[in-house]
Amino acid sequence: MISVRFRGGCKNYYFAPGDRQIRMGDQVIVETAQGPEFATCTEGNHEVEDSAIVHPLSNVIRMATENDRRTVDYNRRRESEAFDICEKKIADHGLEMKLVNVSCNFEGSKIIFYFTADGRVDFRELVRDLAGVFRARIELRQIGVRDEAKMIGGLGICGRPFCCSQFLDGFMPVSIKMAKTQNLSLNPTKISGTCGRLMCCLKYEQNAYEDAAKRMPKNESFVQTPDGPGNVKSVNLLRETVKVSLDSAPEPQKCYHNCEICVLRNGKGSREGIEIPKERPERYVEEKEEPFEEPRFLSAPAPRTRTEEPPARPRGGAPRQERPDRPEDEERRGVGNRRRRRGGRGGGKKPEGAAPEQMQERTPRPAKPRPPRPDRPAGERPAEGRPAGEQRPRPEKSGQEGAQGARRPHHRGGRRRGRGGSGGQQGGGGTPAAE
Repeated sequence: MISVRFRGGCKNYYFAPGDRQIRMGDQVIVETAQGPEFATCTEGNHEVEDSAIVHPLSNVIRMATENDRRTVDYNRRRESEAFDICEKKIADHGLEMKLVNVSCNFEGSKIIFYFTADGRVDFRELVRDLAGVFRARIELRQIGVRDEAKMIGGLGICGRPFCCSQFLDGFMPVSIKMAKTQNLSLNPTKISGTCGRLMCCLKYEQNAYEDAAKRMPKNESFVQTPDGPGNVKSVNLLRETVKVSLDSAPEPQKCYHNCEICVLRNGKGSREGIEIPKERPERYVEEKEEPFEEPRFLSAPAPRTRTEEPPARPRGGAPRQERPDRPEDEERRGVGNRRRRRGGRGGGKKPEGAAPEQMQERTPRPAKPRPPRPDRPAGERPAEGRPAGEQRPRPEKSGQEGAQGARRPHHRGGRRRGRGGSGGQQGGGGTPAAE
């Protein structure tokens, strides 16, 4: 389909182009109920839903030629002459009517006169006079004031051309209730257009005002505010704010957002039986989007933990498995071994169940020099061990020294593992005083 507009119209009509490729702005001759007409294409070949087409569908007769354009210009001059002649005839017959516009069809066989009047007009004599002058079919059509403004055109109070003469396909019903809903002044000169009727633009925002009115309280409503109870005196639907006269301070009135108040009674009425809540609604605070700030982490070293369980210590004299430990563990183990060989206090043996952090590194103590023994020269040591059952000779002691030796059965080095010692019957080599 293609969309076309006729002269002085704002409504689009659909026509079948057939095999022609018509672009926007092309002038065509189309078939109408009154005969062929000259029109301008507003939208080229495109698809249209079946519900938008009015049957029977008319076709495009042909593309407009230069001869067709000259015919249109001739009809325009003829319409101008017919307008002047009709006004003289109306004055001659003394008819109370106002001529608005004259239209002539493409073929020139019909002329239509549009006029306005307050009531019914008997124009039968006028039609006979006009038909005798133009030798064509004459039609007089009475229209309203809104159609008159659409045909003549002009500027509204907003400073723009009339909506009806620019883009409106048809007139929409407008009522005074729309002006009341939008809180407009009911002065007729402010809400009426040039035609004398209510402005068509009142219909544009009516749905938005009706939706806002459902969320806002009415005038004289009893509401609870952050500053106390009060009555609503005025409502601003666009900003969704209300002015409240507080009971504690009637003057001046304070303005609140719709989110700040709690409606206790919508509209006029008595306050009897209305319970005022103790908690006051919080004041409306506009939420502001805070910039995102990445979290900051303190750079601390991760705790050193072992990922594997230490192997259990074998029993029964099996060789202990070596495991790769930290250098400080190797040093600690070496210190413990030296202490066990020297007969110290437990060396580096770790208590069972102790945590790694409980172990404290101990520095090895320097070995004390031993006094030389009378039975062995200094710096000499037997190469081979003593035969089994043979006791090491000890020097004889006096009675006082023997008593002191009985009270101190252990020698300076403590118990020795695997070398006998003086620890009782297991050693097998105690002194006579200890026995």
